[in-house]
Amino acid sequence: MKIGVLALQGAVREHRNALLKLGVEVVDVLYPKDLEGLSGLVIPGGESTTVGKLLVRYELLEPITELGKKGFPIFGTCTGLILLAKNINGSDQHRIGLMDIHVERNAFGRQLASFEADMPIPALGAEPFHTIFIRAPFIDKVGEGVNILLQLDGKILLAEQDNFLVAAFHPELTNDTRIHAYFLEKCKVNKK
Repeated sequence: MKIGVLALQGAVREHRNALLKLGVEVVDVLYPKDLEGLSGLVIPGGESTTVGKLLVRYELLEPITELGKKGFPIFGTCTGLILLAKNINGSDQHRIGLMDIHVERNAFGRQLASFEADMPIPALGAEPFHTIFIRAPFIDKVGEGVNILLQLDGKILLAEQDNFLVAAFHPELTNDTRIHAYFLEKCKVNKK
């Protein structure tokens, strides 16, 4: 299996390392040609307005959007969550916009308000997952077909809809690969 990591900005190396631990081939995606032959795509954290503009500049926005519409699995963390959302509160920035969610950017405050916490995610098993939030967004509203996997005080932090998976936190900054493995299951289903 070959998984792409959008390599325009953010924790590209950390996502690559998590996927390599799971035994898959990893490709950095910088141009449309890099999307060929992939089983799925990871969109790392970064700065969502900048990444949105870079998606347009590198002519990736339309091809990724079209692949997503056809069932291609996409996993977005932090910025990736924002870019996959149909609605970004108070913003008309460039986005992929395929997941029926409303997102609040920088919802937990500035960099100083970043935090870590062990949280239960039943879909991953009994052991809590160590979550790392850095200027994190959250989902405040979901449409039909969105499955909520984790929420805290009414803020949705991990969700999926069909071929999409999004996390408000950074699983790639931990040694726990369970969320990446969960995404790979979506990629295996897509291959059939």
